[in-house]
Amino acid sequence: MARWEPNARERLVLAALDLFTEQGYDNTTVTEIAERAGLTKTTFFRHFPDKREVLFAGQEVHSRLLADGAAAAPDSATPLEAVAAALDALTASFTAEQREFGPRLAAVIAGHPELQERAAFKHAALAVALTSALGKRGVPDLTASVAADLGVRAFDRAFDRWIEPSSQQAFTELAHEELQALRTAALALG
Repeated sequence: MARWEPNARERLVLAALDLFTEQGYDNTTVTEIAERAGLTKTTFFRHFPDKREVLFAGQEVHSRLLADGAAAAPDSATPLEAVAAALDALTASFTAEQREFGPRLAAVIAGHPELQERAAFKHAALAVALTSALGKRGVPDLTASVAADLGVRAFDRAFDRWIEPSSQQAFTELAHEELQALRTAALALG
């Protein structure tokens, strides 16, 4: 096994995604994931607590990027402008490789209730991080919470559009479009 090769975490993610796609989430073991990545089971557990978490690698980084992006918005920014800045910071971090494996990731998650639950938890954690960042800007709690929820929803909708094979738009542009669409929908509530 090539245990000394770099990018163990990324290799484990891609190996897991390949195996989950080929043989299903339930039929894949941590040992198989590690072997496919050319690593050991021990190495897998140095990076992830279980096989479910391998698909949600980077959640902490995403939360930090959202918080940092909101904090970097101009002092005069409205809550939604700060959310847009947070989305800019997060979407700019996504790579062509993530776009390429995005449809497979979405399909694996959609096909398994345990993974859907974990995805919902991730989205909630992102909203908490963004709410906190907006709160530090002096945005009242309820306003910060609603703005953060809209931001995370815009991110999710933009991601789904971005990974479509026919999509030609940049992730950041899609996130802005989705945030604006959600803002318009909220205003239409009356």
